[in-house]
Amino acid sequence: MAEEMKMPMPGSIEAKDPFAAVPPGYSLTTDNERWPWGRPPEVVDPTAIIEGAIDSLQTRKVKSEMMKLLMVGASVEALVEGYILQGFHDGKFTPDVGMLIKGPLAMFIANMAEEEGVPYRFFENEDALNEGEMDDATFFTMMRQNNPAMFEYVSETVNRGIREGNMPRPPKEENFMSMTKDK
Repeated sequence: MAEEMKMPMPGSIEAKDPFAAVPPGYSLTTDNERWPWGRPPEVVDPTAIIEGAIDSLQTRKVKSEMMKLLMVGASVEALVEGYILQGFHDGKFTPDVGMLIKGPLAMFIANMAEEEGVPYRFFENEDALNEGEMDDATFFTMMRQNNPAMFEYVSETVNRGIREGNMPRPPKEENFMSMTKDK
């Protein structure tokens, strides 16, 4: 006689119907007012939100914890994004207002770290400011392949300058700290 087929115990994982999943888009058909982010935000003015955030950051406990996080390697960007995500989740403000306060709030936190002498990372990704930039070797390789006449002109101009004693210098890093005031 064939083995009896065992029926899975009701409520067990084996008894779950794999086709009984909620269809995609179902959440768009339900009322989401039961969550804080599903109701109108508490504050809509970005200035008021920044002022509230600054007041909170200046309390002794929050400031101390934030400085500890910066010292252990958390980036300013991660702290700000965490604040924005939590504020949206709690229904305090909308994501678009969160994006508006992101820059000023990051600068305020970085300034606090500077004043306290706490080392910090501004971006989570170390080369965030250089992301998407083409390096010189790639630039000249592509120029040689795609625009040989321009490559020849640039090469000859640089070589002529070298023959005349004008050696190209590496570019000087420019930022607001290295700028001199014209008198």
